Amino acid sequence: MSNSSILAGPSLRRLRKREGQTQAAMAASLGISPSYLNLIERNQRPLSARVLVRVIEQYDFDPRALREDEAIGGIDGLARRLSDERFSDLGIDREEANEFLASAPQAAAAFARLYDNANMEAGGATDPLLASRLEIERWRNHFADLDHAAEGLADELRLSRGDIGSALTERLREKHQLSVRILPLEVMPEALSRLDLHARQLQLSEMLAHTSRNFQVALQIAQLEQREQIDALVAGSQLTDRGAKQLFERHLIAYFAAALIMPYGRFLRACEQTSYNVRILQRRFSASFEQVAHRLTTLQRVGQRGLPFFMGRVDRAGQFSKRFSGASGATLLESDASCPLWIVHEAFDRSGELCAQAIKVEGADAGPDHWLTFAQTVDGTGGVGEASFVLVLGLEARLAADLAGARDVNLEADAAQPIGLGCARCHRAGCRQRSLPPRGAPLHIDRIIRGVTPFDFRTLEERER
Repeated sequence: MSNSSILAGPSLRRLRKREGQTQAAMAASLGISPSYLNLIERNQRPLSARVLVRVIEQYDFDPRALREDEAIGGIDGLARRLSDERFSDLGIDREEANEFLASAPQAAAAFARLYDNANMEAGGATDPLLASRLEIERWRNHFADLDHAAEGLADELRLSRGDIGSALTERLREKHQLSVRILPLEVMPEALSRLDLHARQLQLSEMLAHTSRNFQVALQIAQLEQREQIDALVAGSQLTDRGAKQLFERHLIAYFAAALIMPYGRFLRACEQTSYNVRILQRRFSASFEQVAHRLTTLQRVGQRGLPFFMGRVDRAGQFSKRFSGASGATLLESDASCPLWIVHEAFDRSGELCAQAIKVEGADAGPDHWLTFAQTVDGTGGVGEASFVLVLGLEARLAADLAGARDVNLEADAAQPIGLGCARCHRAGCRQRSLPPRGAPLHIDRIIRGVTPFDFRTLEERER
């Protein structure tokens, strides 16, 4: 809570009313002027560290209550919910969402809770995947305690790019009396790894790529050495469904494993030194493209932040199997389908190539709409099967000029490829890739002229221009 730029006006105002005090009385107890307190309550001045300490001392106040917006993922979480197509006719932009959150955080939290419950319980059943993802987004996919613990262990093990695998294996052997054994495919045809406590072995498939073997060992270390911390995070979550809790736990285990292989401080310095060159980062940390991409969405340490990337994983049908918005504010991952004009679809035919594309997103009023994105095929089975997914990384174009991968990409907004949030949510007229008309748009069927697209939903005024 040392951050001096906290805007916490509504929370402080509720505290004053709860205590039955006037602005003059509270200002006197805090050692500030009534006019200054008035500015703080109206979010026209931040709550300084000095005043915050006085609030805690005078009112026995829990400072976590000053950041109620964190419970819904801050402005990014609220903007993501307001970008739902059910609200598209209201034209709510990011500035209006920010005003809502700043002036009435409890009302915003109530809206978010109703929205999330309605989505998770659609059809009478809780969606554990969505529930888990919302909990991850509530933390902006940054778990500071796990990062610090992983960084400490990495220093203890003196991990370097040359001996990550052997150091992790030695840790299992010395501290937990577990050896690592590589087994042939016919012995483990349907499994990547298996813990055999009777034989005191972590058994890994011979088909796993080298980077995936390291990650599996790191996962096992996470489960053995961070159980208490992970259990505490799961217990403190807002999750009630058992499946959602298990998915959240699995994410936390993988988070620690990635943080152990790519320790926060060292990884961020490498990002900055290489201009976020993903290929170099893979080599330097003996990590896969997907592991590095995951890690890039987590760099939100206070005072030591990285660039705010989002990451998604897409199958050939355009469905997302992974979505991590991090602190990016991205809403384009929220659609049920992805636009066929996005580079993620072309990447399937360019296996192993890192494809770059600047995009401008139609209908992203509640969040940024101009992005630089990178896409590459990945194998979702750790090297056991064929590449069947494309992983996409994205960063706001205004932040991307110095990226290693941006050197051959025109980042001017006019040069970006326009895309939509799937045909059913896209109102771009004249798109030759359109498969469906936008929901709710009145169609115009011309008996005389057949256009290049099968659906014309322009208004009469637009058609006559």
